[in-house]
Amino acid sequence: MTRIGEDDRFTTHDGVELFYRRWAATTERRRGAVVLFHRGHEHGARMAHLVDELDLPDFDFYAWDARGHGLSPGARGHSPSFSHSVRDVETFVSHIEQEHGVARADMAVVAQSVGAVVAATWAHDYAPRIRALVLAAPAFSVKLYVPLARPGLQLLRRLRGNFDVNSYLKSRFLTHDPARRESFDADPLISRAISVDILLGLYEAGERVAADARAITIPTQVLVAGADFVVRSGPQHAFFVGLASGAKERKIYPGLYHDLLGERDRAPVIADIRRFVLDRFAEPLETVDLRWADRVGYTRDEADQLASPLPALSLRGLWWSAYRANLKLGGLLSEGIKLGHATGFDSGSTLDYVYRDTAQGVGVLGRAIDRAYLDATGWRGIRQRKLNVEELIRIALTRLRADGAAARVVDIAAGHGRYVLEALISGVVRPESILLRDYSELNVAAGSKLIAEKGLADIARFERGDAFDGADLAALSSRPTLAIVSGLYELFPDNALVARSLGGLGRAVPPGGFLVYTGQPWHPQLEMIARALTSHRAGQAWVMRRRTQAEMDQLVAAAGFRKIEQRIDPWGIFTVSLAVREAEEA
Repeated sequence: MTRIGEDDRFTTHDGVELFYRRWAATTERRRGAVVLFHRGHEHGARMAHLVDELDLPDFDFYAWDARGHGLSPGARGHSPSFSHSVRDVETFVSHIEQEHGVARADMAVVAQSVGAVVAATWAHDYAPRIRALVLAAPAFSVKLYVPLARPGLQLLRRLRGNFDVNSYLKSRFLTHDPARRESFDADPLISRAISVDILLGLYEAGERVAADARAITIPTQVLVAGADFVVRSGPQHAFFVGLASGAKERKIYPGLYHDLLGERDRAPVIADIRRFVLDRFAEPLETVDLRWADRVGYTRDEADQLASPLPALSLRGLWWSAYRANLKLGGLLSEGIKLGHATGFDSGSTLDYVYRDTAQGVGVLGRAIDRAYLDATGWRGIRQRKLNVEELIRIALTRLRADGAAARVVDIAAGHGRYVLEALISGVVRPESILLRDYSELNVAAGSKLIAEKGLADIARFERGDAFDGADLAALSSRPTLAIVSGLYELFPDNALVARSLGGLGRAVPPGGFLVYTGQPWHPQLEMIARALTSHRAGQAWVMRRRTQAEMDQLVAAAGFRKIEQRIDPWGIFTVSLAVREAEEA
């Protein structure tokens, strides 16, 4: 029996209403839900045939029209950024949870082409605990047949700003199905345009996620078209090999074109998806324990490699020696680089300087060097992290007020405290008390001065404290209802330290209270940081071990908190999450 879909809309994170369809389960008891994400240029209705073909009557189905596509608003093929579209997925899934009562653990995602890259990026960056992820012909690397097309588009983007790129791909290269070709050519909702920002963002996200697929522990099925004129298969295979789930599966379909889910001979594809989804729902939700990833995980191997010295006379050794020497010269003119060498590039003083974002140096050249330094991708990500921390702090304070709870704030490693104080005084909810702590006497002195400058001495104080002393944190006299840990855990590779700190906070924060915490699941400049920058720890090399978002979330969950919100910068470097302290089990 053909199921009839119901049209609906949801409001995404920036207030835009996006269109979607829902096909309710036809059985008395719903078993789960399948969420569909369409390919580029298209819309959700072109995946509607899967609702009946997959033959899963006890599952809800949901299919959106991505912003700028189908019946959703926005310029055709446009989104403010690729990361905006990824966050739209997070908002959509949250809407399904809240509006239709489907837990994430009862969801499977089926996504195609561009939609598959959006879904894979969401899986990597947000670490959702869903049951299964099916990626059909993921567009990790689009075939642009014009020589040097990508660098050319990058150059034009810098010269012209954002503009449309039109696809001239014929429907006969998408599918062998005549009816599918005809409907593609006649569909007025299909747009040939795609924003160059989104196209370039697709490439960048595809490369990042394919290279770091080990961070994805969701059971994943990768479907590869054997005769794909649209995307390259090499990155699809590399992505599959990297996946960390024990229930991963790859299927290759010789002779089939890019539109695998709309091919003439798609019956084997549909059967494989159906079997994979049912197999995942027949088993408990897979959880890969990542709490020991600091000892045996791939990010530990990566950090160990970065900490290994290079032969002095090797090409790489000579390169990084020259880079460090050049950075020393830059420090003679640039105030920011000079400060980094003096206090550590990961110090509270350096972060406070980066937050202020005002180039300083000796003369015009010194200020130009400092401007380039402050505009490095990592520092831009840090400043966006500050904004995200401020946003989630305000959300937590608003929720505390709505619950009738007192707002008692503690930041256990505040640096100079600028980011947290600015967040607290810019909101509509004024906390009853603010306790800032840091291990550095220098930071305590600077933070105390900042408290006085901002006129917060009546409710705020700064004290010296060890953020990794779990017993000390558990004994905080203020009994905080909002704890903040920003930019700390990323600097320490040892999960036992982090667990001890979080455990103390878990004992200090009462049920219903909140935790704002940060993470760093990826960074494009890890080797440069390890080979050229020094940390605050007595001039040691700044070698970072990344924690995947799933690993960070598991450590937080072990302390009794449940993540309810997350933000990430457009480059996929720094995450900020909000978690609620759950009630103790009886």
